Amino acid sequence: MSPKTKSTARFLITGAVVGSVLLAGCSTGDEGDPGTNAASGGSKEVKKIGVMLQDISNPFFAAMQKSIQDKGQADGVEVNVQDGRQDIGTQNDQVDTFIQQQVDMIIVNAVDSKGIGSAVARAKAAGVTVVAVDVDAEGADAAVTTDNVAAGRQSCEALVKAIGGKGNILILEGTPTSAPQDRVKGCEEVLSQNSGVSVVGRQAGKNDRASGLQLTTDLLTANKTVNGIFAINDPEGLGADLAVQQAGRSGIKIVGVDGSPEAVKALEDPKSNFFATPAQDPAGMVVKAYEVGKQIRSGQPPPSG
Repeated sequence: MSPKTKSTARFLITGAVVGSVLLAGCSTGDEGDPGTNAASGGSKEVKKIGVMLQDISNPFFAAMQKSIQDKGQADGVEVNVQDGRQDIGTQNDQVDTFIQQQVDMIIVNAVDSKGIGSAVARAKAAGVTVVAVDVDAEGADAAVTTDNVAAGRQSCEALVKAIGGKGNILILEGTPTSAPQDRVKGCEEVLSQNSGVSVVGRQAGKNDRASGLQLTTDLLTANKTVNGIFAINDPEGLGADLAVQQAGRSGIKIVGVDGSPEAVKALEDPKSNFFATPAQDPAGMVVKAYEVGKQIRSGQPPPSG
């Protein structure tokens, strides 16, 4: 993935559309073999789907919403998109509503990968195919994700280079889902190979700009020398950028993940401290999840990997 430079320093990394399709494997409890349970079984058309996204105010998920709605319209499929508002209780309720509405498929972008497991089990027991997108969901029939470890790795490689291989950095983590955790893992792989870089503060945010602003404001107050900030996504990174500007600090490089339109604008803004963001393709990812779900319902599960 070749870098695109803004000046001599900043760049936008372009990433793959879809990194992997992971099949769920054997079901637990009384659902039986995945080849015969209601969620996987034989020639079933997809006429109605429910889609749950973590936070539609995030441009990443807004792109997913538009993409799946456009695809549904083109295919003559009824699409009901719900905003999870970063709340696992809300998403649990949304699953139950989808079951009552007798949807054929649920595409879930979980707020909590493990916490959504019981709701996924209820949906599968009701004969609904469940496909996770962007982050894993416990018990789902399949998961369509990008390589978030690689994204975190690329982001932190850019950060280390930007600060000259030495200095103090902050890490803004995210919600308890696989994508933010994998991005942190990728970053930590890079940091383990760069002893001149020290993590002087880290906090978990809510994947949004407001938490990025608040956490960075607090961390900057506690740490007088900060050279860089790694954020697990662009909204948190943009919140961090605002915090740095409000604090009157300079010389701090900020990296995110997603390649969102707002982040691209920040890369082009000479006043912004935003430095790099590996680009993802949320629109392509959610369409792939829909296609995978259709395959599963037709009795032809896609190959894992």
